[in-house]
Formats: sequence, structure tokens, C-alpha cells
Amino acid sequence: MTDDKDVLRDVWFGRIPTCFTLYQDEITEREAEPYYLLLPRISYLTLVTDKVKKHFQKVMRQEEVSEIWFEYEGTPLKWHYPIGLLFDLHASNTALPWSITVHFKNFPEKDLLHCHSKDVIEAHFMACIKEADALKHKSQVINEMQKKDHKQLWMGLQNDKFEQFWAINRKLMEYPPEDNGFRYIPFRIYQATTERPFIQKLFRPIASGGQLHTLGDLLKDVCPSAVTPEDGEQKTQVMIHGIEPMLETPIQWLSEHMSYPDNFLHISIIPRPTD
Repeated sequence: MTDDKDVLRDVWFGRIPTCFTLYQDEITEREAEPYYLLLPRISYLTLVTDKVKKHFQKVMRQEEVSEIWFEYEGTPLKWHYPIGLLFDLHASNTALPWSITVHFKNFPEKDLLHCHSKDVIEAHFMACIKEADALKHKSQVINEMQKKDHKQLWMGLQNDKFEQFWAINRKLMEYPPEDNGFRYIPFRIYQATTERPFIQKLFRPIASGGQLHTLGDLLKDVCPSAVTPEDGEQKTQVMIHGIEPMLETPIQWLSEHMSYPDNFLHISIIPRPTD
């Protein structure tokens, strides 16, 4: 991969200032103060909120505490989506800090997966990496790795260790020079205005004529309304890691540098603010 290490570092260390408050109907023994945290964009809510959980449990009766879950303006937040994606999709045009509500009761079974331990997060994360490598290299790279390499990827994410993670992940970002790119690009496109969870299909980074496909090419193919509005007025924003990449950016470069640690490009298409 091309060595734009500063980009990798900026993506890794992206943070979202967040204010957690306890849902008003939770029964407490004394008033629950809000809890402030800088959330890492690349991680998962259930992986980085142990302190939040402990903070609010201190004011709760133990019999009132069941599985913790999070909500933003009435929308339950899916813990298996990376935090940066959740913010881009639901809150990117709101004032900071991001205001998240904490619940310990009435778990929304229809909307959220249960997450009883860090093992569940690890299993989800590794399943995504394996799926991404099946698309990129027919699973050859991930299958040639040892168990300890898989563990190092997970521990790098869990402990927020950039060098530890990228020592292994760079192998997943390589390809034979004659190929000019991956076999297919692992991506998912999320739209704030639809019920469908996401769009995912096979898309090659190189066109049959040899030219590099761009982010605009991907969107035209998979989600044309995002780039060619019906009345000529652009009503949506395309967000990755909180920024709007230029549509001319080669999708191979984005895949190498702006994928989340699960090796997927998570692309949000959201309504453009009207102000």
C-alpha cells in the first residue's frame, strides 16, 4: 500500500466528545451526574464504555440493573457498528458534545444485538475482517496468518495500540503489484433515510480498461441518488470518518487508508443541512 501513514494515524486517533446521561425513568438512589468521554471513532460502544457503566451503576439499585444499551434522540445505537459510523449517520450535523442516553432496562430486542461480553465484540470484529479479506484476497492473507496474529489485531483495537494493530493489518492492505489493487473493495453504504441496514455488493477498484475506479464511480453504480439528484440540487452528503471525501478519490486508496479496523469502508449518506 502507498505509505500515507499520517492519514492512517489521523483516522485511528479520531475522537468524538460525548456526554452520557442516564435515562430519566431509570430508578436511582441519588441524582446521576452526566459522564463525559472522548470516544474513539474506530472502536465500538460496548468496548469503550466500562467507565460509563460503572459511573451510573453507582447510583442505581442493583436489582434495577440489567443489560446496558445506548440511545440517541430515540434511536437505539447498534454497538456492532463502529462509533464513528454511528455518529456520522445519526448526529454529524449536531453540536458537540454528542449527547447519548444510557439505559439499563427495556432492552430493544428488535433493534439491537445482545452484547454480554467482550468475546462477542471480538467474534463480530474478526468475522468482519475475514469477510473483508475474502473480498480482497480470496481469504488467502487472513488464512495464512497465525492465531496470534488474529489476536494481535484484536488486542491492538481493544487497547488502542496503533503500531501493534498496523504491524499485522498492513499485510491485509497489500496486493501483488501486477494487480494494481484488491480483487473487490469491502464497503458498506448506510443511508440515514431508509430502513434497509446497508448496501453491499461486489465492486472492483480497477475498471476493465485499467483506469482506477473512484468513490463517485462506486456511488453511481450502487447508490446513484447520492451523486445524481433528480432535480439537480445535491441534497445529501457522503461521509467517511466525519469528512466528505472528493468523489474523484480512487476507491482503492480509500480502502487502504480510510477503512475502519474491520477492513471495511463504512460510507454514510445523510441529508445535507438546509441552513
